[in-house]
Amino acid sequence: MTATWEKKEGNEGVLSVTVPAEKVDNAIDKAFKKVVKQINVPGFRKGKVPRPIFEQRFGVEALYQDAVDILLPEAYGEAIDETGIKPVDQPEINVTSIEKGKDMTFEATVVVEPEVQLGDYKGLEIEKQSSELTDEEVQESIDHQLGHLAEMVVKEDGAVEEGDTVNIDFDGYVDGEQFEGGQADGYDLEIGSGSFIPGFEEQLVGVKAGEEKDVNVTFPEEYHAEELAGKEATFKTKVNGIKFKDVPELTDEIANELDAEANTVDEYKENLRKRLAEQKSN
Repeated sequence: MTATWEKKEGNEGVLSVTVPAEKVDNAIDKAFKKVVKQINVPGFRKGKVPRPIFEQRFGVEALYQDAVDILLPEAYGEAIDETGIKPVDQPEINVTSIEKGKDMTFEATVVVEPEVQLGDYKGLEIEKQSSELTDEEVQESIDHQLGHLAEMVVKEDGAVEEGDTVNIDFDGYVDGEQFEGGQADGYDLEIGSGSFIPGFEEQLVGVKAGEEKDVNVTFPEEYHAEELAGKEATFKTKVNGIKFKDVPELTDEIANELDAEANTVDEYKENLRKRLAEQKSN
């Protein structure tokens, strides 16, 4: 694997990573073993579809996203080690190419620790920050990696909760009149993402699929559409469906998906702890 770091404005930069074809093909193989358990093909028992039949019917491309999810955690961690950068937030990752038998490339936009300009520091007392890795930090990294493998599952019963993704129709009104850009059908919204007007997402918590709700909000004073800034609005909203993230349990099989060099959960945790400890001590 190769990685290069290009500094951009401020504390942001782009990490360009190339993952060798051998690892890509290995991840595609693992993706097939995972996906084949979930599909039904006439004439074959569930989970028993031969690979050539699968690729003929669905195309090998159907495995790429799962392969990416398998490759990214380890590749990103190794790229950080190789370049020596110190990220302070989760990256924005864009996979630029993935194809069976070829290298995978991706770019990660990363915010790193700022460069410190030393002033008059003589005589100052500082508290030394511990470089010891905590169990909480390890678990946080595990949870983050498992999150990449989560599948969206339809919530058959129950109401909207924080973290769910809802499919909604909405129709917005200001002073009793519809306004441009305030309507949509079949819109997917993750509750808690903060992608809608403040207060909108929170009011959908507790609503069930098929139910309707008037969501009352106030546009921020600094809203980009000046004609709406500071205005009160009502969105007549219908929840068409609800999905939740089904995060897999950490098993030996999942551990191997996250780290090709680990065959058990213990080996995965040991490798992860070593990698995180090296990052923290740099």
